[in-house]
Amino acid sequence: MARNVPFKGIIAYPITPLRQDGSVDIDKFKSLLDRLIGSGVHGIAPLGSAGILPYLSDEERESVTETTVQHVAGRLPTLVGVSALTTERAVHHARHAEQAGATAVMLIPMSYWKLTEDEVFKHYQGVAESISVPIMAYNNPATGGVDMRPEFLARLLEIPNVTMVKESTGDVRRMQQLVKLAGDDVAFFNGSNPLALAAFAAGARGWCTAAPNLIPQLTLDLYAAVENGDFALARILYYRQMPLLEFIVQGGLPRTVAAGLDLLGFDPGPLRSPLLPLPEGDRNRLSKILQSLSQDQL
Repeated sequence: MARNVPFKGIIAYPITPLRQDGSVDIDKFKSLLDRLIGSGVHGIAPLGSAGILPYLSDEERESVTETTVQHVAGRLPTLVGVSALTTERAVHHARHAEQAGATAVMLIPMSYWKLTEDEVFKHYQGVAESISVPIMAYNNPATGGVDMRPEFLARLLEIPNVTMVKESTGDVRRMQQLVKLAGDDVAFFNGSNPLALAAFAAGARGWCTAAPNLIPQLTLDLYAAVENGDFALARILYYRQMPLLEFIVQGGLPRTVAAGLDLLGFDPGPLRSPLLPLPEGDRNRLSKILQSLSQDQL
């Protein structure tokens, strides 16, 4: 049976801009969507790590979801983050995303107590049974607190509408093992920025990343080189952007991407407490990285 996998290529994660009073700035969010869509990315994924999903209220999350779907207006597929600590809230957000018109949803198991694999499986099963759009299972133990082994991810893919996996541990062997367990046609996506080239070499369908907020053309060119089978060019393009990819991950996506946008002339507004702006020394380092990328064109 063919599985519904509506994504490939560069899936861009917008940040969630805020006004000075701390509320979500929907107008600025639309402008950011326009930047990403205009750059040529292949999908839009609001409410990820860069979009500070855990720090937003239910009402704010729903506003961002509805704005994304309405503003993108079918030009690109949309992948909406619906993760929550409880299954009930995850189901609520998944149903809302489907009703709003999202192409698919992404779900990471978020944990305070250490969850068993059976508990995580039931969590996914509960969300999957509540909606009909496909689900991307997201493994990122550094943020979610739960590590889903390749064997477990292969088990999750037996749930009919869990059709995709986003792997963000930074270990390419996880991806290779998933292919071995789930088959060559398994739809997995890379969520670890520094692993971009290795993940494509392992067979990733796409790259889920906030990098297009800052360097859209380099990310797109890397994917195009891979698609064309030109791995010599892909290596050149990857190593060119690697300093930025490593920097934004090490510095934390919300603060580094916001600082980068500000340096590029797009005011993202303040961060939501307890997040603090990028320290001045790091901001200067980021500025130098961005300047070197703008001057170093093929």
